[in-house]
Amino acid sequence: MEEQMADPIGDPALSDLTARARIRDAALRLFADRGIDKATIRDIAREAGVSLGLVRHHFGSKEGLRDACDAYALEQLLRVKKEALWEGRQADPGFLPSVHPTVLLLQRYFSHSMLDGSAAAAAMFDHMVGLAEEWVRDNVSGVADVRAFAAMLVAMQFGPLVMHEQVSRALGADVLAPDGHLRMSMAALEIHATPLLPEDYAAEARAGYDRLAAQRRSAARADPEVPA
Repeated sequence: MEEQMADPIGDPALSDLTARARIRDAALRLFADRGIDKATIRDIAREAGVSLGLVRHHFGSKEGLRDACDAYALEQLLRVKKEALWEGRQADPGFLPSVHPTVLLLQRYFSHSMLDGSAAAAAMFDHMVGLAEEWVRDNVSGVADVRAFAAMLVAMQFGPLVMHEQVSRALGADVLAPDGHLRMSMAALEIHATPLLPEDYAAEARAGYDRLAAQRRSAARADPEVPA
């Protein structure tokens, strides 16, 4: 049995990886660079330095390989977030430079994965919303609709990646390349760290939405055919 060794994503020095891990990481890179449809099994085998038969032996099909990449990419992204937020490594000067290439690769991968509309991408989004919901319950107080808050949080995180061409054009830099991605990430941090609305305006807006929701519920009770 092959021994599983360390496998930093994106590291071209693949000699210490098992064949299965080499194939998975090669697929992840090609899926991130070309998209799921344009990366062929033959290309992935060549990138990993293995035979087509070995790819089929480990993963069965391109869809099986893509499922493995989805699971691994999500696991690695969550690991980085856990280390940064929950273990306090964000304050470590060496942490961000060490993980930025991995995060960039994973986000390039997710940008393609979310666009293809597959069942795997939908399941991945739903899973991330569930994890975000748990985090919001534990870390954010005063949220009236935790599920909606979590769903919007995940959608806002992936929106710039799905719309990377438009965002890149606006910034004059490719946000799926290191410099553009860094600029986009810093802007996203500023947005999350900055209260955008005065509290009195936010309170008025909440009250307005509450009134609208109450009217919708009242109309639904009066006429069951009216959507609630």
